[in-house]
Amino acid sequence: MTTDPTFGFEAATIHELAPADLVQEDRVAGRIYTDPDIFELEMANIFEKTWIWVAHESELPRAGSFKSTYVGRTPVIVTRDRKGNIHTLVNRCRHRGASLCEQRSGQANGFTCPYHAWSYGLDGQLRGIPYPEGYEGVMDKSQMSLKKLRTESYAGLIFATLDDDIEPLEDFLGDVRPWADRFLKQGGGYPIKVIGTHRFKFHGNWKIQLENTTDGYHFPIVHRSWMASVDAETADMLAFMTDPESTVQDLGNGHSVMHMVPEHMDLDADDGTEPLQPRFAPLVAELEAAGADEATIRRLVRSMHGTGSNLNLFPNVSLSSAFFRVLRPVSVDETVIEHIALGPDAPPEIAGPVIRERLRIHEHFQGPFGFGTPDDSEGWDRVQRGAQAAPEMPIMVNRGLKREVVAPEGWPTAHSTDETGMRAAYRMWKRMMSNA
Repeated sequence: MTTDPTFGFEAATIHELAPADLVQEDRVAGRIYTDPDIFELEMANIFEKTWIWVAHESELPRAGSFKSTYVGRTPVIVTRDRKGNIHTLVNRCRHRGASLCEQRSGQANGFTCPYHAWSYGLDGQLRGIPYPEGYEGVMDKSQMSLKKLRTESYAGLIFATLDDDIEPLEDFLGDVRPWADRFLKQGGGYPIKVIGTHRFKFHGNWKIQLENTTDGYHFPIVHRSWMASVDAETADMLAFMTDPESTVQDLGNGHSVMHMVPEHMDLDADDGTEPLQPRFAPLVAELEAAGADEATIRRLVRSMHGTGSNLNLFPNVSLSSAFFRVLRPVSVDETVIEHIALGPDAPPEIAGPVIRERLRIHEHFQGPFGFGTPDDSEGWDRVQRGAQAAPEMPIMVNRGLKREVVAPEGWPTAHSTDETGMRAAYRMWKRMMSNA
């Protein structure tokens, strides 16, 4: 049995199509969520062939700071050495392959393998070997440093890649850069820093989450309980479903940006007429008591909810309103998500009350007991379960296709409830999987 060929993929051929043929302009085959062989190709053709976000520079504040994470399925340690240089090192001893670091983050002078005590510097250089006489004439110590990945950063956002021949990071980011610059203004005039992180898993394919951050259509439906839990001013701020100025734009290379609160797209563009939300009156009083001037207080309070935009960077990170959302594929139906809260890197008397309030906002929606993330996760799980059925039936990404226009900058643009951002990501997916 097959479906109507004008609507879906023929069941008789769905398992014979090349991966790139499973993505069309307005739909994708459910098989790309469920096929383990496609997942393996994604790891090889995407996560091992492009720039992967690994850290924010504030997570490496001083010499010896490190963070353990992954590039695709490769465990890595991101370090800052004594000269201030940042490195991404494969978390694997060169001797017998044991992992060197199991801590998520911390401070170290170097890394020593717990198996045979080979020791390495913060730059990955092999420093010491116990009982070295056994290696005389056998091994050149200078050739046994940790494998180091190409690492570049933009405005404090650190990326690494397994592909030494890839284009420069700034070329890959392209038109993302001005939007990233705007996102990074949410420190209220101060730099931003990571103030907290939590991780969780969902039982679904990584692309389901990639879609979610550029999906404005689901927000008032899935997040009704959150909308009912906040004050009227916050709810009105996010009532973007009928706002014609609320848009989503394809920025190229699979990246996109969705503007949910257009008046906060650039937090520096403030004419002084927008009233501060009454709920922040106690915070304003604390900042006044701390000696902050009126302009600083206004910038900090207007920044409490972030930038009002979700900036999706293909394939693994979103600069989402007020936090980083990072995804890590584990298997075809398992994905790790990391939510990273942000706050101002300001003097303690200023930063303290602001960070406390931003953490409460983060917990209220993104936290494990919040009103947002648990509802999202349920939706992601259901998509994975449903995708197992009728593999010839497509996943539709056609909303707004006929009302898409091209902005003066050349960006395909539609309403924020449309699926322009998903189509952008899948065009990149198709391009990278074309050689699979």
